[in-house]
Amino acid sequence: MSYSLRRRRVPMAVTAAAAALLLGLAGCGSPDSPATADPSTSAAPGTEQPGGDAASVLTVHDPWVKAAEGGMTAAFGALTNSGDVPVTVVSASTDISPVELHGTSAGHDGAMSMSQKEGGFVIEPNNGLALEPGGDHLMLMELSRPIRAGEEIVITLTLADGRTVEFTAVAKPFAGAQESYAPSHG
Repeated sequence: MSYSLRRRRVPMAVTAAAAALLLGLAGCGSPDSPATADPSTSAAPGTEQPGGDAASVLTVHDPWVKAAEGGMTAAFGALTNSGDVPVTVVSASTDISPVELHGTSAGHDGAMSMSQKEGGFVIEPNNGLALEPGGDHLMLMELSRPIRAGEEIVITLTLADGRTVEFTAVAKPFAGAQESYAPSHG
């Protein structure tokens, strides 16, 4: 083998190794950058949590928002923590409305009422939380415009450690549960 052939192989091997390294690094995002996915699922890369060595991941499955002409509405889906430390959602936001984390509970008279969830939504390790009509949900307050069926709404969840999870919820017409999102929500 001549010197010129051997000389070409070394740079090609170095180039291949560098390319593999760069591809591996490209898959690593900043822990502060949100993840965006299709409407059926969304995940944010986990980062070290205070008091824990393992990373945790919060995933949003089947997110949707109730179509509405104005006023208030709500977003639903399933939150899953596939990590080994609890994850707490402390707030949510969207560009069309302020958002509150809400729970539903029975009052003294037996009537169901909604109120802001103190302490946020805590999702235990390897567990989930259903956001559903009549239960925990994301309350979109004072819509700045109508949300039409089929429209996609981007929602960002903020976790207690400062990380965010961004997902897209599809608007659906929904008359089930006959819940009311009137200003007297509690």
